[in-house]
Amino acid sequence: MSNASVDFSSPHRTTESTAAFLNKIATSVPGEDVHLRFVDYAQKMLPDEQRRALFRRMASRAQIEHRYSILEHSEDPALLDSNHFYQKGNFPSTKNRMRFYELRAFDFARSALDLLDIASIKDEITHLILTTCTGFYAPGIDIQIVEHYGLKPSVERTIIGFMGCYAAINALKLARHIVRSEPDAKVLILNLELCTLHFQETDHLEQVLSFLIFADGCAASLVSAEPVGLELKSFHSDILPESSEQITWHIGESGFDMVLSGQVAQTITQGLPSRLSAVLNGGAAQDIQHWAVHPGGRSILDAVQGAIGLPSDGLSTSRDVLRRFGNMSSATIMFVLKEMMEPEAIKGLGCALAFGPGVTVESMMFQTGSE
Repeated sequence: MSNASVDFSSPHRTTESTAAFLNKIATSVPGEDVHLRFVDYAQKMLPDEQRRALFRRMASRAQIEHRYSILEHSEDPALLDSNHFYQKGNFPSTKNRMRFYELRAFDFARSALDLLDIASIKDEITHLILTTCTGFYAPGIDIQIVEHYGLKPSVERTIIGFMGCYAAINALKLARHIVRSEPDAKVLILNLELCTLHFQETDHLEQVLSFLIFADGCAASLVSAEPVGLELKSFHSDILPESSEQITWHIGESGFDMVLSGQVAQTITQGLPSRLSAVLNGGAAQDIQHWAVHPGGRSILDAVQGAIGLPSDGLSTSRDVLRRFGNMSSATIMFVLKEMMEPEAIKGLGCALAFGPGVTVESMMFQTGSE
């Protein structure tokens, strides 16, 4: 056996990495605005007027005006939906919730994928990434996309599941890695969440309040080396200490049981400032023109704004998405980024932040154009 070393260097190789761009985003929500109906229905689950009054007060301060659900509206004030999905004393099992997800999820996904005009680029797509934490089945949505749109059967498929609200940033991170290693790649990302399928029958105020913010939503996007859209500059991940029980997501007998503690905002307030330099890749907050913060709720946005020291309008886009759509888990940050891709958007450096189980902080630096 020879001991000679092999030199893999080449005069034609370059050390400069390929840049990756988020080329375009299409978003979609179902047709049923359920927010006001939910506020009316949910308070009736609470056992006394004192807690009901507190719930109404918190709902009025949530800065949410609309939330959309895949479930159809009911004219009967005693019912939450005309599907009779949620019936007092008989909320659906996990099996029935997953059956409904399987029945409706792909048709809903198509509403965003069609807006992205996947059919016109079907032969160019090399990778498909799906994020979801609200439903699973196999063969799943990834296979349905390939078959319905006629993608090449060799397309590389990845599912990022159960990571919650920050999963979209992980999908963008993976897409950037792919493009940097395979410059001809075109990565299709789908962020699909049907959060309203996991409403629980409970008389615990904190749990009912956590359901107040969640909604259904979907985003489809394309990442490639084509220099159009947002340039994906860098990513950073961190876990805030002693916070693992503050956001949890477990599979129960009656759907997915989520805990969203009221302590999360304080944890962000205390933990984010010391990590901001790493998040900003050594830069300063004043250098950021765009803050794309996942609107996990009003208190989360208030905590981020205070921790970073942003002006009153520093998170205006995130607050607008929260007001118009609520928290759609992994899809939500893509709604925020879409607003920052509009032609009239200010050019400059941006930072995206999202939070989830851990408490994990996922961040992304991006560039909207030449400064």
